[in-house]
Amino acid sequence: MKLALIIGAALLFFSVSNAQLVNIESKRMQKDSVRFALKSDLLFNYTDNNGAYILQIGSNLTTQLKSRDLKKILFFIGNYNLIRSKDEDFQNSYFFHLRYNHKLTDLFRLEGFVQNQNNTLLSIRNRNLVGAGLRLKLISKENAKVYFGNAYMYEIEVQKDTDEQFYNHRNSSYLSATYAFSKTRLDFTGTVYFQPLYRYIANHRILGQLKAEMPLTGHLSLSALYNYSFSSFSASSQSDRSSNLKLGLTFSI
Repeated sequence: MKLALIIGAALLFFSVSNAQLVNIESKRMQKDSVRFALKSDLLFNYTDNNGAYILQIGSNLTTQLKSRDLKKILFFIGNYNLIRSKDEDFQNSYFFHLRYNHKLTDLFRLEGFVQNQNNTLLSIRNRNLVGAGLRLKLISKENAKVYFGNAYMYEIEVQKDTDEQFYNHRNSSYLSATYAFSKTRLDFTGTVYFQPLYRYIANHRILGQLKAEMPLTGHLSLSALYNYSFSSFSASSQSDRSSNLKLGLTFSI
């Protein structure tokens, strides 16, 4: 029975759509004394019924490298998701993010990052950005951590229908809390992001995310991840709403 549940979780992958705003907090690796860490997962599924086919590909890679003094962190995230039938794509997106984190004190950290993402099904199909800011560790206990971050971002967005480009100066702030249940070894993370334009706060993005992860072995974990995002552009433009639910297995070293 237990084996059947594990296999079922590995095969289950449900995706409504891929959020244009991605939660970096859920991808961070809280390994204080480990210099190198890596997580990856891959899904491939192909079904053909009398010529009507569904092709599904999902891949994720997260890796982290720390300096010898453990105060400098280089962090990379990449993923690609495709759900395709004979007539249309239900999902076609990719995402790349590179971040540098420098610990100055137990409370205070500086960060810089670059990012590129593309989703052919959303109003803003392509987004490139570069940014820098601060990260504060507000609470640091053995089983609980709370972080607050604030950063400036310069972004270039491309509209899907017209290929029009927008050049924006945007603020990004977030609050993230992590709690580890010692008896069940379940790790739970909740995060809220808010990203408005400096010149026009009504143009903003909001992301709420819940993540749970439970180790099965030293390198394999059962995970669940839910995203909800909302992007408001202006009174004359259509807003984007997006949700994403993933259940499966994660491999890590």
